[in-house]
Amino acid sequence: MIGPRCLAGALWRRAGGQSHVKLFLRGGSQLSSSPTQRCWRAAYSSDSAPSLPTDNTTPRTVEINGKTYTTDAWFNVSSTVLALTSRKLHLQKDHPVAITRKIVESVFPGPTYKYYNEFDPVVSTYENFDSLGFPPDHPGRARSDTYYINKDTLLRTHTSAHEAELFRARESGGYLISADVYRRDEVDRSHYPVFHQMEGARVWDRNQVPNGDLAAAIREDLARLPKHNVRVEDPNPPFHPERNPLQAEHHTPEEAAAVAAHLKHSLELMVNEIFSRAKAAAAKQSPVPSPEQQQETEPLRVRWVEAYFPFTSPSWELEVFYQGDWLEVLGCGVSKQELHINAGRPSQIGWAFGIGLERIAMLLFQIPDIRLFWSRDERFLRQFRGVEDDLARLRPFVPFSRHPACYKDVSFWLRGTSAAGGNDRKGVGAADWHANDLMEVVRDVAGDCVENVRLVDEFMHPKTGRRSLCYRINYRSLEKTLTNAETNEMHDRVVSALVERLGVEIR
Repeated sequence: MIGPRCLAGALWRRAGGQSHVKLFLRGGSQLSSSPTQRCWRAAYSSDSAPSLPTDNTTPRTVEINGKTYTTDAWFNVSSTVLALTSRKLHLQKDHPVAITRKIVESVFPGPTYKYYNEFDPVVSTYENFDSLGFPPDHPGRARSDTYYINKDTLLRTHTSAHEAELFRARESGGYLISADVYRRDEVDRSHYPVFHQMEGARVWDRNQVPNGDLAAAIREDLARLPKHNVRVEDPNPPFHPERNPLQAEHHTPEEAAAVAAHLKHSLELMVNEIFSRAKAAAAKQSPVPSPEQQQETEPLRVRWVEAYFPFTSPSWELEVFYQGDWLEVLGCGVSKQELHINAGRPSQIGWAFGIGLERIAMLLFQIPDIRLFWSRDERFLRQFRGVEDDLARLRPFVPFSRHPACYKDVSFWLRGTSAAGGNDRKGVGAADWHANDLMEVVRDVAGDCVENVRLVDEFMHPKTGRRSLCYRINYRSLEKTLTNAETNEMHDRVVSALVERLGVEIR
């Protein structure tokens, strides 16, 4: 998956690189437990070789969407995340994520493109990493970043986990995958452990075009695409030997240029559709246009920026000028030929792109907090009823409340015997502390009542070398005002869980 949340996780940006846009872009029920089967007391660590869990910390099996999986020492999926695996917001009628998916799909029609929206979130480590060429030491493989069921099975971190399968099957000239993906991440209004990606690809086969002239066939397909009035800035050549190289051992310059032109025009059509609807919706909400809205009556402006992704070359990011700033929307490129070769389709050539559906939905509907997508509050859901069947009814989200925040700090010493804590005498690796471990504990205990968590102070004892950290937790419910008693009770549980699970010493 190429995109702000990366091509097959290649960039592995935490939340996919926060955009320049002024909008903030980037729970389900608890699973039951018993003395012999508790689903959320995993060995929270980023160590590559975790110690064996006890019966109190890891269930022997977990059930996800009707399938049972055996766990081992790698298991680190909390009960809150397990409960979200059945939600599938991209398939829920009239949900903002599903509406966004349908809008994008409308720009890539069948039969050329086939849609895959129901792939199971549980995949093998081979599918998620090895099939895409992730090296063994890639940070995305760490337990601090990825939810493991066992050493060989995990909750997918990107839709590209299904790429090799689709390239091999070659059921259509192109495809779109939409799916829920999972990553252990920070806590703020643009990050969530579950989000939704859409990946698109288009391929052509040398052996199936007239006279084997691949570049000519792609140009003919390009000529059949609809026109647009988007103002495009694209100052760079289709490829550059140092900055954005051609795959010269596999593609001719004419072929690469043709693929690039088809890719760029296709994605310009897509962003034009999305942002035109966003502008129209905003205009309906505000009959008297603001100066910013008056500027937005002009044709959409986009620009292509050279980029690097390990699984495409040449590669680009697409930025859109929106609300007075340039917003990074997606990443894309000419697919690395090794992916087609490894899928048993060496004569194929094509492009791929990826976007985060929540990011686009936050823009489209002006939704300020990613937690809202998971809300079951009728005040949120009813604002989108009927939109999927009639996009003319699309309107920006209207906040139904703004409840006060309550900040609580927690200060602690890291374990004194750890490298991160300032003492490596016992050989503990430097990766035994990771901020994502703390974020996971906070999310698991306080759920969606936490708006953000951030490091506010750090101290190293000059004599002992021990390391102390202070995090500020902002408790704010989206649906009600939290009382002091409720906040204090939650914070006490968070502190206790940090001690129990991470072995820290509260200051």
